[in-house]
Formats: sequence, C-alpha cells, structure tokens
Amino acid sequence: MYLYYLFDFDYTLVNSEAGIVGCFQRTLTRIGRPPAPVDDIRRTIGLPMPTAVGRILQETDPAKIEAFTSLYREFANQYMTPGTLFYPETLPMLRQLQQAKARTAVISSKTSHRIAEKFADDQVTDLIEFIIGCNEVRNLKPDPEGIRLALQRFNADPSEVLYIGDSIIDAESAKNAGVAFAGVTTGATTAAELGVWPHIAILENLSDIPKL
Repeated sequence: MYLYYLFDFDYTLVNSEAGIVGCFQRTLTRIGRPPAPVDDIRRTIGLPMPTAVGRILQETDPAKIEAFTSLYREFANQYMTPGTLFYPETLPMLRQLQQAKARTAVISSKTSHRIAEKFADDQVTDLIEFIIGCNEVRNLKPDPEGIRLALQRFNADPSEVLYIGDSIIDAESAKNAGVAFAGVTTGATTAAELGVWPHIAILENLSDIPKL
C-alpha cells in the first residue's frame, strides 16, 4: 500500500459530464453557435480550459477563447456543481484510505474552488487534505508541477506516491513526476489507450485502489 494517494478529479473521482456538457451547450447557444456533439465535449473533459474551448470552437485566438470562457463561468457558477456526482465507489474508497492512515489530495486542471465546492456540498471535506487546481500552478498537466507541489506539501518521496487518473494526460503527468500511476476507465479514455503508458494497474473503477 502507498502512503500518499493523489487523484485527478473529473472522470476520476466524479462524473461531471452533465455539468460540463450543459455549460458548453448553454454558452454556445448564448453566442449564437449550434450545439457541439456531446462526444466531442466529453473528449475535452480534464483538459485545461483554454485547450478544451479551443477544440470545441476550432479557434486559436486567445481573446475569443477567453471571451467564451468568461461566459462559460457564468453558467458554471449555477450548473457545474449540481451537475457533478461522485462515483459510487469514490467516497467508500476515500474512507478506506483514511482508515488505513493513507494521505490524500486532488491534483486537477479544474479550479480548486470548484472542486472544494463539491466536497463541501456533500459534507466530505475531511476525506481530502488539500486540492491543487489550475490556479495553484503555472504549468498544467501533463507538466509535473502540480504533483511535485503535492509531494513538497506532504514531504513525500516519489516512491511513496500513487497518482490516479482517467486520461493519457494523467498518465503522462505521473511519468513526468516520477510517481506510480493507476488508470481508471470511468472517463473517455480506454484501457488500451491508458495501457501504453507506465502503470501499476488499469481499473474499471476506484474500488480496488486501497488494495494497490
């Protein structure tokens, strides 16, 4: 068993698809654009927001991407957390880790306040020690900055750490940080796609994490 467990958020701890897809579609409607294919939006979940918006709009102009993102935030303030649900395995798994005296944190490209809002709304803030989101780092995943910052806060050796995520970006982040990686197939990335990267396990869900 590892001493430290670091988690991605979207499609790893939670299914935020309803919130994210809904906010994208509402924002597209606001600017007079047709709805985007749901699968196209799903494949952007977990990416840095400017990258996700650029892909959906097929746009590279930073000003246009930021204008869209600003409108998106208005809808996210209303719809994101209600449209985000913990997977059934998430909270039992976190409680098992807590009982085993393991330490936990979230490393995500989402804003930390949005993640914290979900934990607070479900009254489970005690299950995670801290959150490192996009506002706490200069370089987003797959850069290892977020994971390395967590290692510093925990004073942890990389050999003691497991990072869990659903995407190739998560796998690459763990590799770049020199920590072990476990993939979960609860997102839009297949087991075969995750399996190309160094890993100790590729799991259907989080229920087996305490056994790793």
